[in-house]
Amino acid sequence: MKFGAHVNRAGGLRSALEAARFLKCDTMQMFSRSPRSLRAGVIDKEEARVFKEGLAAAGIQPLVIHAPYLLNLASPKKETYEASRDALAHDIMLAKAVGAEMLVFHPGSHLGSGEAAGIARIASAIVDACEIACHTPSTGNGAAEKPRLLLEMVSGAGTEIGKTFEEQMEIMDRARAVPLGICLDTCHVLAAGYEIRTAEGLSEVLEKLKATVGWTSLALVHANDSVGDLGSHLDRHADIGKGCIGEDGFRTILGCAKLAHLPFILETPRKTLDDDARNLAVLRRLAAEAVSW
Repeated sequence: MKFGAHVNRAGGLRSALEAARFLKCDTMQMFSRSPRSLRAGVIDKEEARVFKEGLAAAGIQPLVIHAPYLLNLASPKKETYEASRDALAHDIMLAKAVGAEMLVFHPGSHLGSGEAAGIARIASAIVDACEIACHTPSTGNGAAEKPRLLLEMVSGAGTEIGKTFEEQMEIMDRARAVPLGICLDTCHVLAAGYEIRTAEGLSEVLEKLKATVGWTSLALVHANDSVGDLGSHLDRHADIGKGCIGEDGFRTILGCAKLAHLPFILETPRKTLDDDARNLAVLRRLAAEAVSW
């Protein structure tokens, strides 16, 4: 199995790579820019080339880019909607520049305008963002053709869209021109009401996933314990084994053969890299202790 962490790229791509190497990541994730801003980021071609060579030399793959939290493709506010759509287009280009295989983003919140209208806006924004990115000169140098866009499952707080497989399926159906996938966040999924802590519960969840978005849509797992319990709709991550999923729950998840081929990336609370190192060690220990089923 491949395990990694979300690393800070505030010090540049070199700093992000050094952090991933320190953590002995098999895979890694980083923000495209500041997570609290939609302002366009810039990637230097030479910096991107050196970064990609470093990833290859370290055997770190896949590279995942996470879009900023401010992105809201479901917003009924014209200014916010257009800024989010353009930010997604720019992130697609940034992902190409650094050779990222996946780009993860939260679908958005409808802010009271209704799920149907929000879903329609999300799908339209995704299609338009890809169109914009394809007709804008790349910021990269020999980058991959396109990162796979992944809709992250959310906890369902407030007016968030994407808390159920059915909502994600409707977005995917409306944006058929784009090969979308799903990122399963363990904290969000539990908080959204999906029981993933037992083999019986997880089996039922995966059957629902298969019957809606389709098995091949699942491309990535964000491995986070949860402060909130089942159905709480609380988006607060906890250290692995220290939340409502617990060590036994993660043993169940990590022992599931249907998930073994997926990259698992931490987004657990962090003050220093030592926190990530500790959580990665726990995750790897639980994977070693897990009974395959």
